[in-house]
Amino acid sequence: MEAAESNDEKTHFRVCRFLMETGVKLGLHSLPLATACSAYHRFFSSCQLTAYDPYLVALACIYLSGKLEEQHVRLRDIINVGYRCLHRDAQPLDLGPRYWELRDSLVQCEFLVLRVLGFKLTFDHPHRYLLYYLMSLRDWLGHTPWSKVPVAETAWALVRDSGLRGEAFQRFKPQHVAVGAVYLALECHGVQIPGDNNARLHWWQAVCHDITPQMLWDVVAELITTYDLDGRA
Repeated sequence: MEAAESNDEKTHFRVCRFLMETGVKLGLHSLPLATACSAYHRFFSSCQLTAYDPYLVALACIYLSGKLEEQHVRLRDIINVGYRCLHRDAQPLDLGPRYWELRDSLVQCEFLVLRVLGFKLTFDHPHRYLLYYLMSLRDWLGHTPWSKVPVAETAWALVRDSGLRGEAFQRFKPQHVAVGAVYLALECHGVQIPGDNNARLHWWQAVCHDITPQMLWDVVAELITTYDLDGRA
């Protein structure tokens, strides 16, 4: 049972990497990508992996997320880019039977995703909080010290990559994921917040009042696990 769960986890990780690669090549912004990953993981939290083609579900989630986040992507572009990401040595699809078969399957899969999600299409992502926290710390540190170390870029990458597994998005509040990403980015670059050690509250408690030390460690551990799985996938 554990081996089967591990294989499923690796498959989901690979499919979400495919989802992100396809989305980036389509020019999707961070929020539509996060919504697509969240919809994918929420779908398979209710369905068995073997019951549906995960790559088709991933493309349907991209199509759906573009509508939800108001960054519409043409269905034909999704099919062509997704097909080339999955079949790198293949020729581009022409408007033949294979293309129309994929198009019909993708449209039907979008309706399936909507039904499985119960038409509950509200997603609260860490990205919305991350920007606020980074701006607060930048003002705290000062622009010159902040510009010397890529803390912001690292934190954004951590939040983006956490969508590959989806555990962080499902287990923790989005604001906690955002704080954990900033904390881990600061630790990675060895940046100390002035006065933090002597303050009554740590900086992460000041910007997010309902997070405890244990919650913070759990979020950080989950973010790190993403890269552990990347090495084993």
